[in-house]
Amino acid sequence: MSASTRNGQHQQHQNMIPLGELLKREADDEKVENPEVTHGQANHSKKGEDFTMVKTDCERLTGDGSATFSVFAIFDGHNGTAAATYTRENLLNNVLGAIPSDLNRHEWLAALPRALVAGFVKTDKDFQERGQTSGTTVTFVIVDGWVVSVASVGDSRCVLESAEGSIYLLSADHRLDCNEEEVQRVTACGGEVGRLNTGGGAAIGPLRCWPGGLCLSRSIGDMDVGEFIVPVPHVKQVQLSTAGGRLIISSDGVWDALSPEAAVSGCHGMPPDTAAAKVVKDAVQYKGLRDDTTCIVVDILPPEKVEHPAPPSKKQGKGVLKSIFRKRTSDSHALEKDYSEPDVVKELYEEGSAMLAERLDTNYPLSMAFKLFTCAVCQLEMKPTEGISVHASSSDTANFCLWRGPFLCSSCLSKKEAMEGKRVSDGGSSSGSASE
Repeated sequence: MSASTRNGQHQQHQNMIPLGELLKREADDEKVENPEVTHGQANHSKKGEDFTMVKTDCERLTGDGSATFSVFAIFDGHNGTAAATYTRENLLNNVLGAIPSDLNRHEWLAALPRALVAGFVKTDKDFQERGQTSGTTVTFVIVDGWVVSVASVGDSRCVLESAEGSIYLLSADHRLDCNEEEVQRVTACGGEVGRLNTGGGAAIGPLRCWPGGLCLSRSIGDMDVGEFIVPVPHVKQVQLSTAGGRLIISSDGVWDALSPEAAVSGCHGMPPDTAAAKVVKDAVQYKGLRDDTTCIVVDILPPEKVEHPAPPSKKQGKGVLKSIFRKRTSDSHALEKDYSEPDVVKELYEEGSAMLAERLDTNYPLSMAFKLFTCAVCQLEMKPTEGISVHASSSDTANFCLWRGPFLCSSCLSKKEAMEGKRVSDGGSSSGSASE
Protein backbone atom coordinates (compact mmCIF):
# COMPACT_ATOMS: atom_id res chain seq x y z
CA MET A 1 0.00 0.00 0.00
CA SER A 2 1.43 3.35 -1.02
CA ALA A 3 2.06 6.16 1.43
CA SER A 4 -0.50 8.37 -0.33
CA THR A 5 -3.16 5.66 0.00
CA ARG A 6 -2.41 5.22 3.69
CA ASN A 7 -2.54 8.98 4.22
CA GLY A 8 -5.87 9.18 2.40
CA GLN A 9 -7.37 6.43 4.52
CA HIS A 10 -6.04 8.05 7.68
CA GLN A 11 -7.58 11.37 6.67
CA GLN A 12 -10.87 9.65 5.83
CA HIS A 13 -10.87 7.95 9.23
CA GLN A 14 -10.26 11.27 10.93
CA ASN A 15 -13.20 12.80 9.06
CA MET A 16 -15.62 10.00 10.00
CA ILE A 17 -18.32 10.90 12.52
CA PRO A 18 -19.29 8.33 15.18
CA LEU A 19 -22.74 6.79 14.70
CA GLY A 20 -23.93 8.13 18.05
CA GLU A 21 -23.06 11.67 17.00
CA LEU A 22 -24.84 11.23 13.66
CA LEU A 23 -27.97 10.04 15.44
CA LYS A 24 -27.80 12.94 17.87
CA ARG A 25 -27.48 15.43 15.01
CA GLU A 26 -30.39 13.82 13.19
CA ALA A 27 -32.54 14.01 16.31
CA ASP A 28 -31.62 17.67 16.81
CA ASP A 29 -32.46 18.45 13.18
CA GLU A 30 -35.81 16.72 13.47
CA LYS A 31 -36.73 18.40 16.72
CA VAL A 32 -39.48 20.87 15.95
CA GLU A 33 -41.34 22.37 18.85
CA ASN A 34 -44.96 21.29 18.92
CA PRO A 35 -47.67 23.93 18.55
CA GLU A 36 -50.09 25.12 21.17
CA VAL A 37 -53.52 23.66 20.40
CA THR A 38 -56.51 25.47 21.87
CA HIS A 39 -60.19 24.93 21.14
CA GLY A 40 -63.72 26.08 21.78
CA GLN A 41 -67.14 24.78 20.81
CA ALA A 42 -70.74 25.93 20.62
CA ASN A 43 -74.11 24.41 19.77
CA HIS A 44 -77.68 25.49 19.15
CA SER A 45 -79.87 22.40 19.29
CA LYS A 46 -83.17 21.68 17.56
CA LYS A 47 -83.33 17.88 17.36
CA GLY A 48 -80.62 16.97 19.87
CA GLU A 49 -78.84 14.69 17.38
CA ASP A 50 -75.48 16.48 17.09
CA PHE A 51 -72.64 15.17 19.27
CA THR A 52 -69.01 16.22 19.61
CA MET A 53 -65.77 14.64 20.78
CA VAL A 54 -62.86 16.64 22.15
CA LYS A 55 -59.88 14.69 23.47
CA THR A 56 -56.53 16.36 24.09
CA ASP A 57 -53.30 14.65 25.16
CA CYS A 58 -54.20 11.27 23.67
CA GLU A 59 -51.16 8.99 23.85
CA ARG A 60 -49.73 7.23 20.80
CA LEU A 61 -47.98 4.86 23.20
CA THR A 62 -49.63 4.03 26.52
CA GLY A 63 -47.78 5.71 29.35
CA ASP A 64 -45.72 7.99 27.08
CA GLY A 65 -46.95 11.49 27.83
CA SER A 66 -44.49 13.01 25.36
CA ALA A 67 -46.09 11.28 22.34
CA THR A 68 -49.53 12.84 22.27
CA PHE A 69 -52.16 13.99 19.79
CA SER A 70 -55.59 15.62 19.95
CA VAL A 71 -58.93 14.49 18.51
CA PHE A 72 -61.85 16.74 17.53
CA ALA A 73 -64.98 15.31 15.94
CA ILE A 74 -68.60 16.03 15.09
CA PHE A 75 -71.25 13.32 14.74
CA ASP A 76 -74.50 14.56 13.16
CA GLY A 77 -77.10 11.86 13.76
CA HIS A 78 -80.40 11.21 11.98
CA ASN A 79 -83.29 8.84 12.68
CA GLY A 80 -82.35 9.04 16.34
CA THR A 81 -79.14 9.33 18.34
CA ALA A 82 -78.02 5.70 18.56
CA ALA A 83 -75.50 5.73 15.67
CA ALA A 84 -73.98 9.08 16.70
CA THR A 85 -73.50 8.09 20.34
CA TYR A 86 -72.14 4.63 19.45
CA THR A 87 -69.68 6.11 16.97
CA ARG A 88 -68.51 8.72 19.46
CA GLU A 89 -67.83 5.99 22.02
CA ASN A 90 -66.07 3.49 19.74
CA LEU A 91 -64.53 5.09 16.64
CA LEU A 92 -61.28 6.32 18.17
CA ASN A 93 -60.46 2.96 19.75
CA ASN A 94 -61.23 1.19 16.47
CA VAL A 95 -58.88 3.51 14.57
CA LEU A 96 -56.06 3.11 17.08
CA GLY A 97 -56.57 -0.65 17.12
CA ALA A 98 -55.78 -0.77 13.39
CA ILE A 99 -52.34 0.86 13.78
CA PRO A 100 -49.37 -1.46 14.34
CA SER A 101 -47.63 -1.06 17.68
CA ASP A 102 -44.10 0.23 18.25
CA LEU A 103 -44.06 2.76 15.41
CA ASN A 104 -42.19 6.02 15.58
CA ARG A 105 -44.15 9.24 15.04
CA HIS A 106 -43.58 9.49 11.28
CA GLU A 107 -44.48 5.83 10.76
CA TRP A 108 -47.58 6.30 12.92
CA LEU A 109 -48.73 9.25 10.84
CA ALA A 110 -48.09 7.30 7.63
CA ALA A 111 -50.20 4.40 8.95
CA LEU A 112 -53.04 6.68 10.07
CA PRO A 113 -54.96 7.10 6.75
CA ARG A 114 -55.30 3.33 6.36
CA ALA A 115 -56.27 2.92 10.00
CA LEU A 116 -58.97 5.59 9.68
CA VAL A 117 -60.60 3.60 6.88
CA ALA A 118 -60.46 0.37 8.88
CA GLY A 119 -61.80 2.09 12.00
CA PHE A 120 -64.77 3.67 10.19
CA VAL A 121 -65.75 0.38 8.51
CA LYS A 122 -65.41 -1.63 11.73
CA THR A 123 -67.52 0.90 13.65
CA ASP A 124 -70.26 0.73 11.02
CA LYS A 125 -70.16 -3.07 10.86
CA ASP A 126 -70.35 -3.45 14.64
CA PHE A 127 -73.17 -0.92 14.94
CA GLN A 128 -75.26 -2.53 12.20
CA GLU A 129 -75.05 -5.84 14.03
CA ARG A 130 -77.15 -4.18 16.75
CA GLY A 131 -80.07 -3.93 14.32
CA GLN A 132 -80.71 -0.22 14.91
CA THR A 133 -81.62 1.90 11.90
CA SER A 134 -80.26 5.33 12.80
CA GLY A 135 -77.24 6.82 11.08
CA THR A 136 -74.68 9.56 11.50
CA THR A 137 -72.31 11.71 9.53
CA VAL A 138 -68.77 11.96 10.91
CA THR A 139 -66.02 14.52 10.59
CA PHE A 140 -63.06 13.18 12.56
CA VAL A 141 -59.92 15.29 13.01
CA ILE A 142 -56.57 14.26 14.50
CA VAL A 143 -54.01 16.98 15.24
CA ASP A 144 -50.49 15.64 15.84
CA GLY A 145 -47.95 18.43 16.00
CA TRP A 146 -48.26 20.41 12.77
CA VAL A 147 -49.94 17.51 10.93
CA VAL A 148 -53.73 17.49 10.59
CA SER A 149 -55.55 14.32 9.45
CA VAL A 150 -59.26 14.49 8.59
CA ALA A 151 -61.61 11.58 7.83
CA SER A 152 -65.18 12.34 6.82
CA VAL A 153 -68.43 10.74 5.72
CA GLY A 154 -71.57 12.80 5.08
CA ASP A 155 -71.97 16.55 4.90
CA SER A 156 -70.31 17.99 7.97
CA ARG A 157 -67.11 19.83 7.07
CA CYS A 158 -63.67 20.78 8.30
CA VAL A 159 -62.21 24.04 6.97
CA LEU A 160 -58.62 25.20 7.50
CA GLU A 161 -57.53 28.81 7.48
CA SER A 162 -53.76 29.06 7.21
CA ALA A 163 -51.76 31.75 9.01
CA GLU A 164 -51.80 34.04 5.96
CA GLY A 165 -55.52 33.72 5.38
CA SER A 166 -55.86 31.11 2.64
CA ILE A 167 -58.78 28.71 3.09
CA TYR A 168 -58.65 24.96 2.46
CA LEU A 169 -61.45 22.40 2.59
CA LEU A 170 -60.12 19.30 4.37
CA SER A 171 -63.26 17.15 4.09
CA ALA A 172 -65.51 15.90 1.29
CA ASP A 173 -69.23 16.51 0.80
CA HIS A 174 -71.14 13.26 0.26
CA ARG A 175 -74.52 14.78 -0.53
CA LEU A 176 -75.98 13.14 -3.61
CA ASP A 177 -77.13 16.55 -4.86
CA CYS A 178 -73.58 17.78 -5.38
CA ASN A 179 -71.53 14.64 -6.03
CA GLU A 180 -72.23 13.04 -9.40
CA GLU A 181 -69.49 10.45 -8.93
CA GLU A 182 -71.21 9.18 -5.78
CA VAL A 183 -74.59 9.07 -7.57
CA GLN A 184 -73.03 6.82 -10.22
CA ARG A 185 -71.44 4.60 -7.58
CA VAL A 186 -74.69 4.15 -5.63
CA THR A 187 -76.76 3.31 -8.72
CA ALA A 188 -74.06 0.91 -9.96
CA CYS A 189 -74.26 -0.91 -6.61
CA GLY A 190 -78.03 -1.33 -6.80
CA GLY A 191 -79.46 1.80 -5.21
CA GLU A 192 -82.02 4.09 -6.81
CA VAL A 193 -81.40 7.83 -6.75
CA GLY A 194 -84.17 10.37 -7.23
CA ARG A 195 -86.15 13.17 -5.65
CA LEU A 196 -89.23 12.70 -3.50
CA ASN A 197 -92.32 12.08 -5.63
CA THR A 198 -95.38 13.87 -4.30
CA GLY A 199 -97.73 11.60 -6.23
CA GLY A 200 -98.75 14.05 -8.92
CA GLY A 201 -95.67 13.49 -11.02
CA ALA A 202 -93.70 16.36 -9.51
CA ALA A 203 -90.38 15.58 -7.85
CA ILE A 204 -89.27 17.86 -5.03
CA GLY A 205 -86.41 18.26 -2.59
CA PRO A 206 -82.82 17.01 -2.77
CA LEU A 207 -81.67 13.84 -4.47
CA ARG A 208 -82.17 10.84 -2.21
CA CYS A 209 -81.23 7.18 -2.25
CA TRP A 210 -84.10 4.69 -2.22
CA PRO A 211 -85.09 2.72 -0.26
CA GLY A 212 -84.69 4.85 2.84
CA GLY A 213 -84.69 8.34 1.37
CA LEU A 214 -81.23 9.33 2.60
CA CYS A 215 -79.72 12.30 0.79
CA LEU A 216 -76.16 11.20 1.65
CA SER A 217 -74.06 8.57 -0.09
CA ARG A 218 -71.80 7.83 2.90
CA SER A 219 -72.51 7.53 6.61
CA ILE A 220 -72.15 5.21 9.57
CA GLY A 221 -75.27 3.14 10.28
CA ASP A 222 -78.38 3.54 8.10
CA MET A 223 -78.88 -0.19 7.66
CA ASP A 224 -82.43 0.46 6.42
CA VAL A 225 -81.09 2.24 3.34
CA GLY A 226 -78.70 -0.39 2.02
CA GLU A 227 -75.01 -1.08 2.44
CA PHE A 228 -74.08 0.77 -0.74
CA ILE A 229 -74.38 3.79 1.56
CA VAL A 230 -70.84 3.17 2.73
CA PRO A 231 -68.80 4.16 5.81
CA VAL A 232 -65.54 4.42 3.84
CA PRO A 233 -64.25 7.92 4.61
CA HIS A 234 -62.59 10.54 2.51
CA VAL A 235 -59.19 11.09 4.15
CA LYS A 236 -56.94 14.11 3.80
CA GLN A 237 -53.69 14.69 5.65
CA VAL A 238 -51.83 18.00 5.56
CA GLN A 239 -48.90 19.62 7.29
CA LEU A 240 -49.14 23.24 8.34
CA SER A 241 -46.22 25.61 8.36
CA THR A 242 -44.93 26.52 11.79
CA ALA A 243 -46.95 29.73 11.51
CA GLY A 244 -50.01 27.61 12.30
CA GLY A 245 -53.67 27.98 11.38
CA ARG A 246 -57.29 27.64 12.47
CA LEU A 247 -59.73 24.76 11.94
CA ILE A 248 -63.50 25.23 11.83
CA ILE A 249 -65.32 21.89 12.18
CA SER A 250 -69.09 22.19 11.86
CA SER A 251 -72.24 20.22 11.15
CA ASP A 252 -74.38 20.97 8.12
CA GLY A 253 -76.49 23.34 10.20
CA VAL A 254 -73.60 25.80 9.78
CA TRP A 255 -72.68 25.04 6.17
CA ASP A 256 -76.26 25.24 4.92
CA ALA A 257 -76.18 28.88 6.00
CA LEU A 258 -72.56 30.01 5.69
CA SER A 259 -69.82 29.59 3.11
CA PRO A 260 -66.35 28.63 4.39
CA GLU A 261 -65.21 32.19 3.64
CA ALA A 262 -68.09 33.69 5.64
CA ALA A 263 -67.51 31.37 8.60
CA VAL A 264 -63.78 32.18 8.66
CA SER A 265 -64.09 35.93 8.22
CA GLY A 266 -66.94 36.22 10.71
CA CYS A 267 -64.80 35.11 13.65
CA HIS A 268 -61.45 36.72 12.89
CA GLY A 269 -59.55 37.98 15.90
CA MET A 270 -61.63 35.98 18.39
CA PRO A 271 -60.44 33.24 20.76
CA PRO A 272 -61.74 29.76 19.86
CA ASP A 273 -64.69 29.64 22.27
CA THR A 274 -65.95 33.05 21.19
CA ALA A 275 -65.30 32.20 17.55
CA ALA A 276 -67.33 28.97 17.73
CA ALA A 277 -70.24 30.81 19.34
CA LYS A 278 -70.06 33.51 16.64
CA VAL A 279 -70.16 30.95 13.81
CA VAL A 280 -73.23 29.27 15.31
CA LYS A 281 -74.94 32.61 15.94
CA ASP A 282 -74.30 33.81 12.37
CA ALA A 283 -75.65 30.56 10.89
CA VAL A 284 -78.84 30.64 12.97
CA GLN A 285 -79.43 34.34 12.32
CA TYR A 286 -79.03 33.86 8.57
CA LYS A 287 -81.28 30.83 8.07
CA GLY A 288 -83.10 30.29 11.33
CA LEU A 289 -82.80 27.22 13.55
CA ARG A 290 -83.83 24.55 11.06
CA ASP A 291 -81.33 21.93 12.23
CA ASP A 292 -78.89 21.22 15.01
CA THR A 293 -76.05 23.71 14.53
CA THR A 294 -72.68 22.77 16.03
CA CYS A 295 -69.18 24.20 15.67
CA ILE A 296 -65.72 23.40 17.02
CA VAL A 297 -62.90 25.91 16.46
CA VAL A 298 -59.31 24.74 16.89
CA ASP A 299 -56.30 27.05 16.83
CA ILE A 300 -52.90 25.52 16.05
CA LEU A 301 -50.32 28.16 16.95
CA PRO A 302 -46.59 28.55 17.58
CA PRO A 303 -45.84 28.07 21.30
CA GLU A 304 -44.88 31.71 21.78
CA LYS A 305 -48.14 32.87 20.16
CA VAL A 306 -50.92 31.44 22.24
CA GLU A 307 -53.34 34.29 21.62
CA HIS A 308 -56.01 34.01 18.96
CA PRO A 309 -54.90 34.80 15.38
CA ALA A 310 -55.42 38.35 14.15
CA PRO A 311 -57.05 39.07 10.79
CA PRO A 312 -54.51 38.57 7.98
CA SER A 313 -52.82 41.71 6.74
CA LYS A 314 -52.00 40.41 3.27
CA LYS A 315 -54.62 40.63 0.56
CA GLN A 316 -53.23 37.82 -1.57
CA GLY A 317 -54.90 34.54 -0.76
CA LYS A 318 -57.41 35.94 1.72
CA GLY A 319 -60.89 34.50 1.34
CA VAL A 320 -59.88 32.12 -1.45
CA LEU A 321 -61.00 28.52 -1.08
CA LYS A 322 -58.06 26.46 -2.29
CA SER A 323 -58.52 22.90 -3.48
CA ILE A 324 -55.02 22.52 -4.94
CA PHE A 325 -52.13 22.41 -2.51
CA ARG A 326 -48.58 23.66 -2.96
CA LYS A 327 -47.10 20.20 -2.85
CA ARG A 328 -48.58 16.72 -2.78
CA THR A 329 -46.67 13.66 -1.60
CA SER A 330 -49.43 11.07 -1.26
CA ASP A 331 -47.39 8.38 -3.00
CA SER A 332 -44.46 8.58 -0.62
CA HIS A 333 -46.28 9.69 2.53
CA ALA A 334 -43.13 11.71 3.23
CA LEU A 335 -43.35 14.03 6.21
CA GLU A 336 -41.18 17.11 6.04
CA LYS A 337 -39.71 18.06 9.39
CA ASP A 338 -39.85 21.83 9.09
CA TYR A 339 -40.09 24.64 6.60
CA SER A 340 -39.93 28.38 6.93
CA GLU A 341 -42.28 29.72 4.24
CA PRO A 342 -45.04 31.67 6.01
CA ASP A 343 -48.03 30.07 4.29
CA VAL A 344 -47.19 26.65 2.92
CA VAL A 345 -49.79 23.96 3.56
CA LYS A 346 -48.37 20.67 2.31
CA GLU A 347 -50.74 17.93 1.28
CA LEU A 348 -49.30 14.64 2.50
CA TYR A 349 -52.16 12.35 1.52
CA GLU A 350 -55.63 12.44 -0.02
CA GLU A 351 -57.92 9.62 -1.09
CA GLY A 352 -61.68 9.39 -1.36
CA SER A 353 -62.35 6.09 -3.14
CA ALA A 354 -65.23 4.01 -1.77
CA MET A 355 -63.51 0.75 -2.79
CA LEU A 356 -62.19 -0.99 0.30
CA ALA A 357 -59.49 -2.90 -1.57
CA GLU A 358 -58.00 0.36 -2.84
CA ARG A 359 -58.10 1.96 0.59
CA LEU A 360 -56.59 -0.93 2.57
CA ASP A 361 -53.91 -1.77 0.02
CA THR A 362 -50.81 0.35 0.52
CA ASN A 363 -47.30 0.63 -0.85
CA TYR A 364 -45.70 2.53 1.99
CA PRO A 365 -42.75 0.80 3.71
CA LEU A 366 -44.79 -0.35 6.69
CA SER A 367 -46.94 -2.68 4.61
CA MET A 368 -45.13 -5.69 6.00
CA ALA A 369 -45.81 -4.56 9.57
CA PHE A 370 -49.48 -5.52 9.32
CA LYS A 371 -50.04 -8.96 10.77
CA LEU A 372 -50.48 -11.63 8.16
CA PHE A 373 -53.21 -13.47 10.03
CA THR A 374 -55.19 -10.51 11.35
CA CYS A 375 -58.27 -9.08 9.62
CA ALA A 376 -57.38 -5.64 8.26
CA VAL A 377 -60.77 -4.24 9.31
CA CYS A 378 -61.93 -5.86 12.55
CA GLN A 379 -58.46 -6.99 13.78
CA LEU A 380 -59.75 -10.52 14.37
CA GLU A 381 -56.91 -13.02 14.66
CA MET A 382 -57.34 -15.79 12.10
CA LYS A 383 -55.81 -19.16 11.41
CA PRO A 384 -53.40 -19.26 8.43
CA THR A 385 -56.03 -20.81 6.18
CA GLU A 386 -58.87 -18.45 7.13
CA GLY A 387 -57.73 -15.05 5.83
CA ILE A 388 -59.05 -13.95 2.43
CA SER A 389 -57.24 -11.37 0.33
CA VAL A 390 -59.00 -8.01 0.23
CA HIS A 391 -58.63 -8.25 -3.56
CA ALA A 392 -60.60 -11.50 -3.71
CA SER A 393 -64.31 -12.21 -3.66
CA SER A 394 -66.04 -15.11 -1.95
CA SER A 395 -66.80 -16.70 -5.33
CA ASP A 396 -63.34 -16.68 -6.89
CA THR A 397 -60.77 -16.74 -4.10
CA ALA A 398 -58.79 -19.36 -6.02
CA ASN A 399 -57.86 -16.79 -8.67
CA PHE A 400 -55.89 -14.66 -6.21
CA CYS A 401 -52.47 -15.25 -4.73
CA LEU A 402 -52.85 -16.67 -1.23
CA TRP A 403 -50.14 -14.38 0.10
CA ARG A 404 -51.34 -11.11 -1.41
CA GLY A 405 -52.72 -9.15 1.52
CA PRO A 406 -54.12 -7.33 3.30
CA PHE A 407 -56.51 -10.01 4.50
CA LEU A 408 -60.12 -10.00 5.68
CA CYS A 409 -62.12 -12.41 7.77
CA SER A 410 -65.19 -13.92 6.09
CA SER A 411 -67.52 -11.49 7.88
CA CYS A 412 -65.60 -8.41 6.72
CA LEU A 413 -65.33 -9.82 3.20
CA SER A 414 -69.13 -10.11 3.20
CA LYS A 415 -69.34 -6.48 4.33
CA LYS A 416 -66.98 -5.41 1.54
CA GLU A 417 -69.08 -7.21 -1.09
CA ALA A 418 -72.29 -5.66 0.23
CA MET A 419 -70.79 -2.18 -0.06
CA GLU A 420 -69.82 -2.93 -3.65
CA GLY A 421 -73.32 -4.21 -4.51
CA LYS A 422 -72.14 -7.80 -4.96
CA ARG A 423 -74.76 -9.22 -2.59
CA VAL A 424 -78.20 -8.09 -1.44
CA SER A 425 -78.03 -6.15 1.80
CA ASP A 426 -80.03 -7.60 4.67
CA GLY A 427 -81.47 -4.21 5.40
CA GLY A 428 -82.05 -3.10 1.84
CA SER A 429 -85.75 -3.89 1.70
CA SER A 430 -86.83 -1.36 4.29
CA SER A 431 -88.71 1.70 3.13
CA GLY A 432 -88.21 3.86 6.22
CA SER A 433 -87.41 7.49 5.52
CA ALA A 434 -84.20 9.02 6.78
CA SER A 435 -84.38 12.55 8.07
CA GLU A 436 -80.93 13.70 6.95
